[in-house]
Amino acid sequence: MADQSSRRPQGGPGGGPRGARGGYQKPKALLPTIRKLLRYLAPYRVQLVLVLMMLVTSSACTVLGSYLLKPLINDYILPGDFPGLARALALMGCVYALGAACSFGYARLMVHISQTTVAAIRRDLFTKMQSLPLSFFDTHTHGELMSRFTNDMDTISEALNNSMGSVISSSLNFTGTVIMMFVLSPLLSLITFGVIAVMLLFMRFIGGRSRRGFIAQQKALGAVNGYIEEMTEGQKVIKVFNHEEAAIAGFRERNEAYRAAATRAQIFAGILMPVMGNLSHLNYALICCVGALHAIGTGDLGSLAAFLQYTRQVSMPLTQISQQVNVILSATAGAERVFEILETAPEIDAGKVTLEKQGSDWVWKKPDGETVPLRGDVRFYDVVFGYDPRKTVLHHVSLFAKPGQKLAFVGSTGAGKTTITSLINRFYEIQSGSITYDGIDVREIEKASLRRSLGVVLQDTHLFTGTVAENIRYGRPEATDAEVRSAARLAGADAFIRRLPQGYDTVLTGDGGSLSQGERQLLNIARAACADPPVLILDEATSSVDTHTELLIQSAMDKLMAGRTVFVIAHRLSTIRDAKAILVLEGGEIIERGDHEELLAQKGRYYQLYTGAAELK
Repeated sequence: MADQSSRRPQGGPGGGPRGARGGYQKPKALLPTIRKLLRYLAPYRVQLVLVLMMLVTSSACTVLGSYLLKPLINDYILPGDFPGLARALALMGCVYALGAACSFGYARLMVHISQTTVAAIRRDLFTKMQSLPLSFFDTHTHGELMSRFTNDMDTISEALNNSMGSVISSSLNFTGTVIMMFVLSPLLSLITFGVIAVMLLFMRFIGGRSRRGFIAQQKALGAVNGYIEEMTEGQKVIKVFNHEEAAIAGFRERNEAYRAAATRAQIFAGILMPVMGNLSHLNYALICCVGALHAIGTGDLGSLAAFLQYTRQVSMPLTQISQQVNVILSATAGAERVFEILETAPEIDAGKVTLEKQGSDWVWKKPDGETVPLRGDVRFYDVVFGYDPRKTVLHHVSLFAKPGQKLAFVGSTGAGKTTITSLINRFYEIQSGSITYDGIDVREIEKASLRRSLGVVLQDTHLFTGTVAENIRYGRPEATDAEVRSAARLAGADAFIRRLPQGYDTVLTGDGGSLSQGERQLLNIARAACADPPVLILDEATSSVDTHTELLIQSAMDKLMAGRTVFVIAHRLSTIRDAKAILVLEGGEIIERGDHEELLAQKGRYYQLYTGAAELK
């Protein structure tokens, strides 16, 4: 489409923001993101309390099972009381069985909670996408947005499924183990926690760097996804211009950036576990030496055995936490990106006036309920607009289209033709001036009803996966089968639809890839006809088809335009000779206006374009 160059995405690949040195902007804080996730978990308070109770029971059984080694050795093994030993072993087995049952129970319950929560976040994310203005999608690639639904949501799901429960369970195990260690031997406990203090300092040092690394990795992955989707969609253009090497070079650059970010993240993640493990082994060796000397003096082998078991256990929760920290950090980075979209300001709509179709007529309804026939009178008054407020695209544009008139726009690419039609739809908000629809400022009309009353036929068609009838009915979901067929006949599409394998029930996939460009455009026109709007916007609807197909499409559009107010962006000047008024735009300003004969008589820009002395570029 025309006029897109003035609103290309800014920033890094995939629309990601970059700082002054090319690094990514500082991420949001960890705790606010966790609080936002907890709000999604709030409806499951009762289940989460049950999960916590099972986690506490499971951890208590783990800690108690280790303590039972003391009486097992001192009271039964050393004295040789084998019947008592059997009873003690049975008790220990019951304790561990209860712990295992609670572990299984909380894991199953957390899966249900986490998947339901992730589904709610994904639902809200998709819903929010539908409320965002087009300017948001102008500055974000499709692949980068898709990564929010896939990679980022997957990391959140993994964290809720496993990591949260694991961290809580490990924390409880650690707390219970510490208490029992001090009960058994304060001296050995101090030695153990001297080593643990070193482990915690190391975790803090590595954790911050790991978090920053995972945030950079997620952003780099979004950039790679965006580039892959863009290049996949543009394969035909790439091959036409022999741009394969440049495409490969672009991918190589982004892939290398992703590799470097992922490497940094994984290096810090990989350091944690082996270092923590080696410090744990060092601690165990020290306890064995000091504890053995102490046991020789007291003869309390049971306490030493239980303490050594706790020594093994006390580092295990820290190791598990260090493993899950990486998952949680990655999930936090993903959640930040998801919440970034959820917190983006939606499209503003303060309109109170509604437009609706009553029978075969359109009316606009005042706030007090009074209805007035909708005629289709559209006027611009001194409109100033820029996609970026610092760069004006339209300069004090004024124009009018009376009900039933056909108004055509002619001009070079970037002159502002498509921009004008986008402003009628309120896809963007003007900086100054006003646009009225039947004398009503469009800002006072509800956007949804405004857009329902404006039929749009674009140069680039888009068909959805579904039947032919469903694609036509997209213009008016409540349309009957008879109305769908009537719209297809009006658009000249009925004949080729009936030749399809299942006629109107033929399923289209891949954006209607099995149809020709002309057939897809005829369906696009049928969709607009089904909506039966009082105002039509035709944006170079025949520019990408051959001359024969253009005649078919033009004939269909002529039928569709009858009795409606029409805005036409012209690609071939021969198609607008019958327009009531033709506006010639250059640099966002109207430089000529009049009908075909009047403009030719002026021998200005339009005359040059029509006679071939100048070209549309």
